Amino acid sequence: MTADRRFTLLVAAASLVLFSASWAALHHGFYTRSQIIDTPVYQRYGDAMARGQVPYRDFGLEYPPGALPVFAVPALGHHQVTQFGAFRNSFEWLMWGCGLLILVAMALTLRAVGASRERTVAALVFAALAPLALGSVVLSRFDLWPAAITAVALAALVSGRLRLGHGVLGLALAAKIYPVVLVPLAVAHVWRRRGRREALICLGVLVAVVAVVVGPFLALAPGGVWDSAMRQTTRPLQIESFGAAVLVAFHHAFGLGVTMRPGHGSQNLAGVGPNVISVLQTLLQIGALVAIWTLYARRRGGREELLRAGAAAAVAFIALGKVLSPQFLIWLVPLVPLVRGRRGLAASGLLLVAMVLTQIWFPFRYWAYALGFDATASWLVLVRDLVLLALLFTLALPGREGARE
Repeated sequence: MTADRRFTLLVAAASLVLFSASWAALHHGFYTRSQIIDTPVYQRYGDAMARGQVPYRDFGLEYPPGALPVFAVPALGHHQVTQFGAFRNSFEWLMWGCGLLILVAMALTLRAVGASRERTVAALVFAALAPLALGSVVLSRFDLWPAAITAVALAALVSGRLRLGHGVLGLALAAKIYPVVLVPLAVAHVWRRRGRREALICLGVLVAVVAVVVGPFLALAPGGVWDSAMRQTTRPLQIESFGAAVLVAFHHAFGLGVTMRPGHGSQNLAGVGPNVISVLQTLLQIGALVAIWTLYARRRGGREELLRAGAAAAVAFIALGKVLSPQFLIWLVPLVPLVRGRRGLAASGLLLVAMVLTQIWFPFRYWAYALGFDATASWLVLVRDLVLLALLFTLALPGREGARE
């Protein structure tokens, strides 16, 4: 039975309460142990902006301009240095609000595609409980911000507000690079429904939003913005990526020599072998994304197919990337549970396994893995990465989504 507006509203309200309870639980028990947090870095950015310094010109940072609001807002009202506790509390409240926005956007998406009651409940409950599966990393990373904007963009697209959806997607892209994988799908979706002219207009809206956000900083500090972009695109093979996990597994199984070298804000594998694998993995990532985009463009599926292809593209970007941090799984929470049918259930189950496997070793065994290639953590990382590859295959294989639309 299709969920009506009242039922969807009730389930959405219940999911907001459930998410809030999950968020509160992260502040107690074993979730509070051995935390590895990024909030001190964010505080440094926020305090600098509160003192009137211009990002990229007066201080460097690795994130796009669209991320700046979540660093600046917790520091508002402090002219010198924010107390860390106050900044951390404000930041966590901000991320909590982003989590609620994700659930609202998911409810709107499910309502727009005429999801059944069972599917609506399953998707929203999954997203509401996801923080418990992934752990404390969701508290101290800003990834809920771009994930929330992306979720709103997707809701607008499937609701027929195509220009608005592209504009919001441009805002998401300005906050974090990963939503770029949805752009070809969104443009193809409009092209199929409204024609080439409207698709080009929507693409223009997206580009204009990105230009409005990035343009002022590019004009003030072109070198700083360029350095920020290069810092992301030239990163070496990070130790949690699939290629690195395989090399570390070979280290334990066959005695292969591996060397960790910190840099670019992460721990990475150094040497000729890791460098070659980094290039090959990037080529594989690009190939997988092009295949997903091409298959979607050639098929005649509707909104359900867009949801599936979008989730598949995001998983491909993560699972095959040369950098794979635990917080990247946050990006998948608003996308994977939206996929319809048995495929969606299987995909959500795999995502749940990947999140739990991540929490088992991060943050508790991270430094043992990064500094000493701890055997237990090494195998957990490899299994997690294999589960993500299984998730990619589950989502990427063509199906019948949207055939009845």
